[in-house]
Amino acid sequence: MEEKFNRLIFIPIAAVLFLMIGYQYVCPADSNTCYFRSDDKGLFQRYSSGFELVYTEPEADEDLPSKITSKFNFTERNLDRHVDFKIRGDDVMVFLHIQKTGGTTFGRHLVKNIQLEQPCDCMPGQRKCTCHRPGEQIPGSSPGSPRAGAAGCMRTGPSSRAACPPNFYYITMLRDPVSRYLSEWKHVQRGATWKTALHMCDGRSPTEDELPACYSGDDWTGVPLIDFMSCPSNLANNRQVRMLADLSLVGCYNMSSVSELERGQVLLASAKANLLNMAFFGLTEFQRKTQYLFERTFGLRFIRAFTQINSTRAASVGISEKVRWRIEGLNALDVELYEYAKELFLRRYQYSRQKQHQEERLRRWQERQQRQRLHRTYLSELWRLGGGGGEEEEEQMKGLEEVATTEDYSSQVNLLNPPALIALCWTAERSCSHHKNLKSPCSVLLPYPRTYTDTLTHIEGSCQSGIQHSYITGRGH
Repeated sequence: MEEKFNRLIFIPIAAVLFLMIGYQYVCPADSNTCYFRSDDKGLFQRYSSGFELVYTEPEADEDLPSKITSKFNFTERNLDRHVDFKIRGDDVMVFLHIQKTGGTTFGRHLVKNIQLEQPCDCMPGQRKCTCHRPGEQIPGSSPGSPRAGAAGCMRTGPSSRAACPPNFYYITMLRDPVSRYLSEWKHVQRGATWKTALHMCDGRSPTEDELPACYSGDDWTGVPLIDFMSCPSNLANNRQVRMLADLSLVGCYNMSSVSELERGQVLLASAKANLLNMAFFGLTEFQRKTQYLFERTFGLRFIRAFTQINSTRAASVGISEKVRWRIEGLNALDVELYEYAKELFLRRYQYSRQKQHQEERLRRWQERQQRQRLHRTYLSELWRLGGGGGEEEEEQMKGLEEVATTEDYSSQVNLLNPPALIALCWTAERSCSHHKNLKSPCSVLLPYPRTYTDTLTHIEGSCQSGIQHSYITGRGH
């Protein structure tokens, strides 16, 4: 009975082992030929700064459309983003954190997930981290936090950065306006106020008449969505445009300085221009693409892949189409900005991917050229050792060099045909003829098939001058 039971257990175990072995054979660990989703495309790599960057393809909900609808005219200069960020120098990233755009998560990536020689020191329960530049002994600034003076440059928007040091690189995150608005409402409903914000513009904070409060008391806890939308001075409305634009162009928070229509047009144009000129921006809805573009832009690498989280508080809010239309109306400038930002983001991603593929093709071509030069040098050495001469022998040598030139060295499945193998053996025969104890290399090269690389490896191991042992006979020369 026990023997029968052991036999029954052995069958499923053997089946599992067979499947595992078969899977490893069909789908090797370093292969990208097997996919668990039809939209995956494997891995792509970048070689830069002495280390290799490996990027995983985006998740299913982040797929890039085969053709992006072009509504805006972006030039190659707008799409090509690369910053020579001197992390060992005094360059600084200035992170413009817009509320409820995933900025806290992105900032956490910058201090806890980025690959640094000296990891940042982050105290439990505190948002601030102490980071060091490579080789620096004194505390530096967090890569995701502005240094002293950066805040003053940013108070009226990035377009006022003319007064900022040139080594400041601005980055930010944007989000779908409706989702961001609902997320801020839920945050305020739980008691958030941002009371400490000064809203500085042209050197002063707005008056109570310019920016009246939407609530009385300490906070707006429990506010219904309808009341949240009804406050005309609610800073949640068009927040992304307002925080990116230069408010001094429209009199800051003085709503009577220009008409509402003109104010909106000026702010939207300013926000678009500032976003376009930023070193980098990401989109909350495209986490993996955001990671890829950041790494490509700054030449830095994250340790772990970004995670796309769609189950947010905003996503759990059920609203009618009428409410959605009203939110879009309250955030009309943000809607236009996000449409502009999304196309720019996806176009930059597509451009960067195409440029990377070109770099990979160039790198592989250069490697093939290098291998071909090495092999031609080796064949010339074989010819010299063999004391070649005569027109017929020169023709044989030319034919052999053509084999070395035309073979695809990135694949080891291209086999030498019999005439080419015979020519190679003939050359080896000439170069090894002075070794008395060596048999003909062709005696072990046959039978077919033989790859060109395998053949050269064998000849190099068996016939090289000065080696005191033989790959074929095991005896000295």
